[in-house]
Amino acid sequence: MKEVKCECGHVNPPGTILCEACGRALTEEAQKETLHDMRYEGSARRSQTYNKSVIDKIWNFFSSVKVGIWLIVITLIASSLGTLLPQVMYIPRNVDPATYYNEQYGIFGTLYYVLGFHDLYSSWWYLLLIASIGVSLVICSIDRFVPLYRALKNQRVSRHEGFLKRQRLYNRVDASNQTEQDFDLIKQRLKEKRYRIREEEGNILAEKGRFSRWGPYVNHIGLIIFLIGGMLRFVPGMYVDEELWLRDGEIKTIPGTHKQYVLENKKFSMELYDKEKDKQVYGAALDRVGTVVKSFESEVVLYERSPDSTIGDNDNLLKRKEQVIRVNEPLKFDHYAIYQIDYKLNEFKTMTFNFLKKANEDIKGEVTIDLFDPKEEYDLGNGYKVELLGFYPDFSGFAKNGEPQTDSPTPNNPAFLFNMISPEHPDGEKSFAAIRQTLEPLGETEYKMAFKGITTQNATALIVRKDLTLWILGIGGAIFMLGVIQGSYWNHRRIWLQRIKGDVLIAAHTNKNWFGLKREIEMIVKDTTVPEPIDQNDKKA
Repeated sequence: MKEVKCECGHVNPPGTILCEACGRALTEEAQKETLHDMRYEGSARRSQTYNKSVIDKIWNFFSSVKVGIWLIVITLIASSLGTLLPQVMYIPRNVDPATYYNEQYGIFGTLYYVLGFHDLYSSWWYLLLIASIGVSLVICSIDRFVPLYRALKNQRVSRHEGFLKRQRLYNRVDASNQTEQDFDLIKQRLKEKRYRIREEEGNILAEKGRFSRWGPYVNHIGLIIFLIGGMLRFVPGMYVDEELWLRDGEIKTIPGTHKQYVLENKKFSMELYDKEKDKQVYGAALDRVGTVVKSFESEVVLYERSPDSTIGDNDNLLKRKEQVIRVNEPLKFDHYAIYQIDYKLNEFKTMTFNFLKKANEDIKGEVTIDLFDPKEEYDLGNGYKVELLGFYPDFSGFAKNGEPQTDSPTPNNPAFLFNMISPEHPDGEKSFAAIRQTLEPLGETEYKMAFKGITTQNATALIVRKDLTLWILGIGGAIFMLGVIQGSYWNHRRIWLQRIKGDVLIAAHTNKNWFGLKREIEMIVKDTTVPEPIDQNDKKA
């Protein structure tokens, strides 16, 4: 398409509706209008000018406000559907997600899993929706901002008569009664109202608040930065939110630190409110509620693996920090923060069984099983041996096929399937044992594993957090709010005062708050021979 040259001599981009310089209508449709559409100053938008190449079609698709709104609506609907069933991080970790959703929710659960709703915020299509919203914001902004900026930058003081006549606020009077004193008084009042005044051949253009026109585009910039920050959370190393359980005396690699840091829990402690000491302040509440936790904390030591040590080696550790972690008093290091969030008292640690002969209760040996590191085989000597065929940390019952089931890897209700080897039974006898329960799944046996006792320990729940995107999200949110303020509390106002063919023409335009503009003009032209402009929308009514 060719550029459009106006009669005033200004060369406009292809597709321009109103001349950027003088405002003359360049199309038949614009010439027939009663009032000009001044949203984009009649400038040429790329999306309304080019539609031939694949790039043009993609640009036109994403430049549509309707498309942007539909993308947001679809994303909101998808986000709401993601709350119908628990996300994958909230189901038992030792269960295959596909199996879990199928068994728990049937066909709907299977469909939920196949479509990726089980891990919605990390699914490729959800991230594609977020990226599409970002692309739409960028293209919408460029498609509108660039031509609008160019039109406002190139506008001249003296505008075409047809342009002024098609403004919403307009009036025309005979100039024979006008004096220079009237124009001087109007200019003085305009300056008092903080208008920027430009003059050309006796004509006046007063303008203020142009920066408010950029408010929506500043909003878009803020949203784009915010979306970038949100998507960066899926980049490894940018965002960590992991749970870490530590028993007293236990040492573990801190998740999310690329196995660089290790944490040791030396001791967990908890303090309760004392009914006697705290009676004056909390007496009534303690009598009503009973036992109330006052505080709980973990005494920990932070280590860093030596660069020369292998991953998983806990022997060559460098001590970095020792601290007590309390609620809202995290351990901070290298952009990480470890918070105290929960605890578990008297968690099962070991279970002890007696290997005995049922007939006379003759004990042949004792087996103590570490519930967090069970062995496959326990040799009791004299030909007696116990093999651990199955370990079910959180035993919940038997499936239809007779297979024992466990709800979680945490030893809340441990159960075991043993193979008891003795001189009389070298191939072994099968015994299923749990707390105060012994079963013989393959028939009666001569020997059995009898529950003897259990030891417990305290466990502390910590959460590991790292967020390198917060400052990006903060900047994006701040820029967005600046755009809201910029576009909401200021108006772009222009007043034209021109002498054409012996008459004085006054016209005005604003992007919002027309009542305020009319009141302002009323004060500016008061006690002068220049009339107030007439609202041509009132004429239509």
